[in-house]
Amino acid sequence: MDWFAMTVLLLGGLAFFLFGLDQMSSALKAIAGNGMRKMLGDMTRNRLSATFSGAVITALVQSSSVTTVLVVGFISAGLMSLTQSIGIIMGANIGSTVTAQLVAFKITDYALIIVIVGFSLMFLGKREKLKQLGTAIMGLGLIFFGMGLMSDATSPLRDYPPFIAIMRNMAHPLLGILAGLVFTALVQSSAATTGIVIVLATQGFITLEAGIAIAFGANVGTCVTAVLAGLGKPTDARRAAAVHVLFNVIGVLVWLPFIDHLADFIRQISPQHSELTGDARLAREVPRQIANAHTVFNVANTLVFIWFDRLFAKLVTKIIPQKAIPLPKAAQPIFLDAGLLDTPALAVDRVELETGHLGELVLDMVNASGSGTGRENPPDVSKIDKRAREVDLLVVEILDYGRRLSSKALTDADGARLHRILDVVNQLRAVADTLGNNLSSFLHEWESRQLIVSAETGERFDRLEKKVQSALRDAITACRDRDYKKARSVIKQKKELRKEIEDFSKHLSIRLLSNDPDRAETYRLESRVLEIMSRLFFFARHIAKTVSAPPSKDKDHDE
Repeated sequence: MDWFAMTVLLLGGLAFFLFGLDQMSSALKAIAGNGMRKMLGDMTRNRLSATFSGAVITALVQSSSVTTVLVVGFISAGLMSLTQSIGIIMGANIGSTVTAQLVAFKITDYALIIVIVGFSLMFLGKREKLKQLGTAIMGLGLIFFGMGLMSDATSPLRDYPPFIAIMRNMAHPLLGILAGLVFTALVQSSAATTGIVIVLATQGFITLEAGIAIAFGANVGTCVTAVLAGLGKPTDARRAAAVHVLFNVIGVLVWLPFIDHLADFIRQISPQHSELTGDARLAREVPRQIANAHTVFNVANTLVFIWFDRLFAKLVTKIIPQKAIPLPKAAQPIFLDAGLLDTPALAVDRVELETGHLGELVLDMVNASGSGTGRENPPDVSKIDKRAREVDLLVVEILDYGRRLSSKALTDADGARLHRILDVVNQLRAVADTLGNNLSSFLHEWESRQLIVSAETGERFDRLEKKVQSALRDAITACRDRDYKKARSVIKQKKELRKEIEDFSKHLSIRLLSNDPDRAETYRLESRVLEIMSRLFFFARHIAKTVSAPPSKDKDHDE
């Protein structure tokens, strides 16, 4: 036995096999292009269509990991739920069996012909798609060429008793599963494991039962790739990997006691060569039988487990909970109590109180905004930015509580009240966004350009900003204290403020004709201030109108 030559030939064959698989997968991905995304997006309406799309995409690109990456991208973008993704992940397992079916064809003698055809298309093709197709065909040829080398490397072992003994021990399911698991985890490819098993089967080294056990191990081992891909990724990515692990591990555990029954069934449905005997018959029949067993196993598992997709989703959500990000103290809810969700009327009261807390944060931003272009009361930009982040976080908490509350049995009055409160929450967030984004960026640009306004324009700005800020304070206070009279006073300011803004706009237009070289830039930024002030008053008035809703819709309305 020339162990060195045998090892070199075996590893060289494995290298060609893996390289060819990678080349074929990469080329098919390029050919499929955006069609993969479109197909996954269009075919997730129900369990079966999602499973079918996962199987087809994986069969096309010869890589279940690519399908999983696409799925995670859809989940992260909010275009697909975790439950929808489970069908695709299960379908990917079916698609991955196509590789085993391909390598089971004993066409290693024609491997180099396939390589030549692929290389010719790749080298002579004018269009990119044709070149990619050539690369895919060449990759397929390299897969079969690598299999041929591995087969040649292992042929001397036919007469080596220790190796034959080891192969016979593989008939024990646990040893076979362990061998398949370890090897797949090492090479990060279940297709490689299946390929080597089929190569061994062509030499008559391995029985169908041993081949099934090793294929089971490969199914579990491929989960290592999914787990490694999920490390350090967002929660949904790790949950998708967990679904892959659970599905494969549970499937193997369910089938483990029935390997002999599965083998008998596969022998009945696979081609038989009764004219042969002994190892020659095994070498002819077992490769196709192993490929068929791999397909039947994955198809059966998917057809059974796909109906439990919601259960899988709940399970992985509990196993991998969303990491709680500690909230800043000011953004922590004070009044929201999950224990009151089953008492909707009291829970609505809590949402209203928390909205008052939110209003106080926004009021703090209003007070910190000072006078946008005046220097007597300069804005505290750092405080505005800090409060803006806190407002965003608290709004998320309030809306999440409101979403859970809305699923409860609310009366019409409580439902209408909750809707109005959440409307105010969104308006308060809009005020915070305007102050935190538009006003802050405006102030930064104003100061960087070192622009100066005239005394008259500065006075007008101060007067308008004070009125808008006062309206915001009154609207937020009216919301917090349920002060309907104050809310109506804000609404009545519409005509006065609109006229003041129109007069101010005319004043700025006249100033545009001055000889100041920076006048055009100053006018642009001054007009932007007017737009911001107008928008802030719109939000203030909207809040006030929501607070002063008709009494018939709110049992606690007090004139």
